[in-house]
Amino acid sequence: MSTPFYVSPQQAMADRAEYARKGIARGRSLVVLQYADGIVFVGENPSRALHKFSEIYDRIGFAAAGKYNEYENLRIGGVRYADLRGYTYDRDDVTARGLANVYAQTLGTIFSSAAEKPYEVELVVAEVGTAPEGDQIYRLPHDGSIVDEHGSVAVGGNAEQISSFLDQRHRDGMTLAEALKLAVQALSREPGGGEREIPAERLEVAVLDRTRPQQRKFKRIVGRQLTRLLEAETASTTPTDAPSDVEETDTTGPDTDTGSSSGSTEE
Repeated sequence: MSTPFYVSPQQAMADRAEYARKGIARGRSLVVLQYADGIVFVGENPSRALHKFSEIYDRIGFAAAGKYNEYENLRIGGVRYADLRGYTYDRDDVTARGLANVYAQTLGTIFSSAAEKPYEVELVVAEVGTAPEGDQIYRLPHDGSIVDEHGSVAVGGNAEQISSFLDQRHRDGMTLAEALKLAVQALSREPGGGEREIPAERLEVAVLDRTRPQQRKFKRIVGRQLTRLLEAETASTTPTDAPSDVEETDTTGPDTDTGSSSGSTEE
C-alpha cells in the first residue's frame, strides 16, 4: 500500500494562488478611474462581442480581467442578486458594497475548495454616487479578499506597473477626456519600459456618468465620440454632453454573451 502524498495547507494555498495569478497575467490589463462626473472604465479589447465591462444595476458597473467564461458566470450571478434584492426591498438597497461582499464569499469559497481549481479572474465593482465623495470602487482578487480603492485601480497582466503610473498622475476633478488619455497612456506602457500605440478601435470604454438624467448611469463610449475624446487637446471639451453614435446600456438579463468563449482566457 503506497503512502499518500502530503502537501501542507500553506503550500497548497500558495500553489493555488500562483496558478490563479499566472492565469490572470495572461489577460490584457484594464483600468478604472474616477473623474469629475463619474467613473470611467478603459481596457484594450479587440473583440466587439466579449465585453470586459458591464452594467450590473442602476449605478453599479462591473469590470473583470482573466478567464472570460468564469467572470461571465460571476457577472450573471451579480445581475441576478441585484435584480432580486432591488425587487424584494428597494432599488437603493442594491449597493456596490453588498455586491462586493457576495463576490468575495463566492471567490473565497472556490479558492479554498480542494475539489475545484481557483477562478483565474480579478474583478472591479464600482458605484457612482451623487457626488465624487460618494463614489465607491472595490477590487476583488482571485482569493476573495476586498480592497477598497480610491481614484484609480488597474487589474490584469501588467497591473502593478500601470497602478504605479496612475498613482503618480491621477488627480481629483479630471475631465473625462483627461481621464481617458491618462488611462490609454497607462495601458500603452510595456513591462520593459517602452510604449506602444493602442488605436481607438481596440479600446473598450464605458462610464458611470452621474450627470445622466436616466436612472441607469452606465453607458458605452464608441465611434466618433470616443475618437473626439482621444483627440481632445483642451480641457474645455465637454465629452459627456457630446452626442454618441452608438449608446448602449447593458441589459440586466442573465443571457448576455453567455458561452461565447467558454474556457478561453482573454488576450
